[in-house]
Amino acid sequence: MKRPHSDLCRYTPQAVFYGADNLVEDLIGKASFVDVFLKQTFGKAPSEAERRIVEAVLITLMEHGLTPSAIAARMVYSSSPENLQSGVAAGLLAVGSQFVGTMEGAAVLLRRIVDAEDGRAEARLIAREHRERRMPVPGFGHHLHKPDDPRAKALLDLAREAGTAGAFSATLQWLAEEVDAAAERHITINATGAVAAVLGDIEIPVQLMRGFAVLSRAAGLIAHIAEEQRDPTGRYIWDLVDHSISG
Repeated sequence: MKRPHSDLCRYTPQAVFYGADNLVEDLIGKASFVDVFLKQTFGKAPSEAERRIVEAVLITLMEHGLTPSAIAARMVYSSSPENLQSGVAAGLLAVGSQFVGTMEGAAVLLRRIVDAEDGRAEARLIAREHRERRMPVPGFGHHLHKPDDPRAKALLDLAREAGTAGAFSATLQWLAEEVDAAAERHITINATGAVAAVLGDIEIPVQLMRGFAVLSRAAGLIAHIAEEQRDPTGRYIWDLVDHSISG
């Protein structure tokens, strides 16, 4: 059996290396967090266009208001205020297939269309399958943003401006048209649908896309805990739920 090893980091008495880069001499004060993250994760430095896309995605996913992940973070922090990380960890557990992490499901469908011999027919089949099962298509629909999600439009416009828009963005449009046809009404492309397309077009593997939501959401949850420290909501949320459900 081949002995496993890691190329991500190594130490000497005088230095720390991230891959081949000397942390002190090459990175601190000279490289951005996004640059180092992408190089560590994917093995190459991003282009300027790729950097713009990733930064836009991280900003888009960072904050969603008092959604389940933020509520979980606040409630756990209120119970364990000596451990900020426990609140963040609790919130990150809610980055799943229904909230925040939904770009993964959308990306799976877009990859299926990209790889199909007849992409347009595959998009039509996907839309009809979900309609027949009365299931929402991942990456589509929003309870508030109608008729269109401004975040999705901004991300897709940025990809075109940056020159990164490609097969995933094209198939997202095909799928959107077929989803509308199957529903016989307009269904918005939501933010995570656009995230799946723009990340797919810069060759981010489908199975790692949710990692961008985890990275971004961690920052947003720290902001929620900072606000919780200034203006606590935990007890109010607890009392509200207890009264509404138990009363």
